Amino acid sequence: MRLCFFAVFLLSPLSASAADKPNVLMIVGDDWGWTDFGFMGHRDIQTPHLDRLAKEGALFPNGYTPTSLCRASLASILTGQFAHQHRICCNDPPEGVARDAMLPFLKESPALPRLLQAAGYESFQTGKFWEGHHTNGGFTSGMTTKGRHGEEGLVIGRKTLEPIFEFVDKARKPWFIWYAPMMPHLPHDPPERLAKKYAKEGRDPRLAKYMAMCEWTDETIGEVLAGLDKRGLRKNLLILFVVDNGWVQSVGPPAKGDQFATRSKNTPYDAGVRTPMILHWPETTKAGKYLDLASTVDLAPTVLSAIDAKVPETMSGLSLLDVASGKGPIKRDAVFGEIYVHTAVKLEDPRANLTHRWVREADWKLIVPVKGGGKLELFNLKDDPHEKKNLAEVKPEDVKRLAKRIEDDWK
Repeated sequence: MRLCFFAVFLLSPLSASAADKPNVLMIVGDDWGWTDFGFMGHRDIQTPHLDRLAKEGALFPNGYTPTSLCRASLASILTGQFAHQHRICCNDPPEGVARDAMLPFLKESPALPRLLQAAGYESFQTGKFWEGHHTNGGFTSGMTTKGRHGEEGLVIGRKTLEPIFEFVDKARKPWFIWYAPMMPHLPHDPPERLAKKYAKEGRDPRLAKYMAMCEWTDETIGEVLAGLDKRGLRKNLLILFVVDNGWVQSVGPPAKGDQFATRSKNTPYDAGVRTPMILHWPETTKAGKYLDLASTVDLAPTVLSAIDAKVPETMSGLSLLDVASGKGPIKRDAVFGEIYVHTAVKLEDPRANLTHRWVREADWKLIVPVKGGGKLELFNLKDDPHEKKNLAEVKPEDVKRLAKRIEDDWK
């Protein structure tokens, strides 16, 4: 989606080459189940603004995050790398190790905002960002300066959107905005009007609040887009939407850590690793549903391709731009992932923190546990989208073939 805000808005005109470059808005949902959108067929949750983006843009319903844990996943979005490459393989360092010890990992990686800055872009960070001061990721400005996962930046969406509009009103170059509100993430505290809307007899109150949070998040996305529209900034705007990891809302009396007791966040199941992805760029992306297997490591290469910048060889992803423009399928037949512990065992050794590896090839998905003596799990997602029937014992040749693909890819 192209957003050409400049010529209309700036006090001093941009060069023709700068004016041709799209502005970029990266929208990152947080702890949101892959089925929990109107455009993905949910019968109750309403997401009209995202539904419109999905209808008018390129929708990739078979999108995946390699690692279904916030910090590692966000780092993969920003770098186009798997966690074992950028080395952010956990949410928290080992006990007794300072959080600052992990900050150099992103600084030493091909972070998208840093590459965009070199290409003449301004950038603005809001919301979730685990890696210290926003400049550590190459952002030219931002809301986060310290803290575990965003601190000051976490007010975006829930309390205000004004910092985004203040940024675009002052921008004098093409820009990149990281809109990553901690939504629908806990705490599930939606506005009362939405809480009442989803509260129904027989529906667990915790589930109702989560559902209301999904619509609230969609509302904030609509407000961001409306604010840009008002400023004439939608004509040359590339919008990307993705979720950091999946979510299955626990029900019943709250219990500590119960979100990890389901096939959800921090697991290799689709409920943890699958995320729909949307690309929208007027006059470039072609509206439609693209069934290609996509990965969040593809997002950084996609943005770089859109601005005609070189994609570093150290990025593992592929640009989705040609696919989203209707120029043919993506040149891959499988996506891969790796799951790590929440709190690292060793910072410098990704293998020490690894719990599972997985691959999806066409409709087949294999999960390989690397710790704890778990069983291999093979699923046919066309027949069994929620991974209820393990076919590993009756399909040994498929297990062998896919296990070799995982091993070859890991090497």
